[in-house]
Amino acid sequence: MTIDTSPPRGMRDLLPLEVELRDAAMSRILGVYRTHGFRRVETPALESLKLLMGGGGGENEKLIFKILKRGEKLATSSGDGAAEELADLGLRFDLTVPLARYYAHHHARLPHPLRAIQIGPVWRAERPQRGRYRQFTQCDIDILGVESEVAEVELILATAEALLALGLMDLTVRINDRRLLVSVAERCGFAPERFESVFIGLDKLDKIGLDGVRAELQAAGHHPDAVATLVTLLGEPALGKGQVDDVLRALPVDVDGAPAAALRTVIRAVGEASAGRFPLVFDPTLVRGMSYYTGQIFEIGYKDHPSSIAGGGRYDGMIGRILGRDVPACGFSIGFERIVAILQEQGGAVAEPARRLALIFDGARDDLTEVMASAQRLRAEGYLVSVESRSKRLRKQLDDLAAHGVGLYLVLGETDVRPIGSAVGAS
Repeated sequence: MTIDTSPPRGMRDLLPLEVELRDAAMSRILGVYRTHGFRRVETPALESLKLLMGGGGGENEKLIFKILKRGEKLATSSGDGAAEELADLGLRFDLTVPLARYYAHHHARLPHPLRAIQIGPVWRAERPQRGRYRQFTQCDIDILGVESEVAEVELILATAEALLALGLMDLTVRINDRRLLVSVAERCGFAPERFESVFIGLDKLDKIGLDGVRAELQAAGHHPDAVATLVTLLGEPALGKGQVDDVLRALPVDVDGAPAAALRTVIRAVGEASAGRFPLVFDPTLVRGMSYYTGQIFEIGYKDHPSSIAGGGRYDGMIGRILGRDVPACGFSIGFERIVAILQEQGGAVAEPARRLALIFDGARDDLTEVMASAQRLRAEGYLVSVESRSKRLRKQLDDLAAHGVGLYLVLGETDVRPIGSAVGAS
């Protein structure tokens, strides 16, 4: 029987150098987050479908990998094909919905407020394409239990500083508020029960342009007058200026309301603390795809990269639906796969600085006890040592080692550690 050895569609195997780059990037990110007082937590890959389907995950709820019931549960189901009959668990599609469940379950034993780090795989049954996978890693920080804008400020600063620590210097942070989006949709005349459909169309503005958004909203059956009003508003030159007061004056909303005041507070505080290392721009067209957002939302872009590399926002209502009492919550997620892709394009600039060394010995001549003792001494000196039996063609062996990230070598019995590139004439 022939077995296809390629990974499942939309998923990947990672080679050692790729994993080392990911580990190095993750270590750098974690180091920054910990300096801001965040601590790691973990949740399982599986959650109940009832939780996942009711978490406000928007379009992602349609992409859940459902897990068939086991044993007796499956045998006693009616078999009519309904998801709730055949499946009761699903793979998590993000880390935010599981965190809400985690907090509701453990809140009595957790610090208040909770500053949480989560790093782990998530799964979405998407159509695979370049840069979009069915399994990928998310890297989140969340603050639960803080109602004031200090949470947004801390999250934006910590996330931006983590990206800067990776060498990604040309960042732009965009910010908006879901409450302003709702106000705009109301003033334009859209039906309240269809606001999410409006936001889904608006979220594509960067990709399909103003005419594309108009066509999308018209095709979705929204009232023509409401669509025309919104498109006219989006064409206002002031919306592209980025200055919060200029933009707010162009919006058909109360500029003195709480959302506008909160935006001013965050933009001012982040601007002062960032000391010019990155701009924070108010963008009233920023939407974010998750319907669970209730307040400010934000994204980070890098240079001319076509997609954002981090995104998040405030989701005050989610935990309350599970726990029975409201808990303010806000989070920011780094698009880890996009970050790694950028770092790979740049040559893996955050690769682990520790020295990787091959200890070459003669299997027919050298004593294995001496080989292991030498390897231990080198490790004690800070090298990352692999023990390698010498091949007949040493030059080719060293070239192969270099291709897999080994930069140094030492032949047992010699005293000098040498870069592999200096092994001229080795045979």
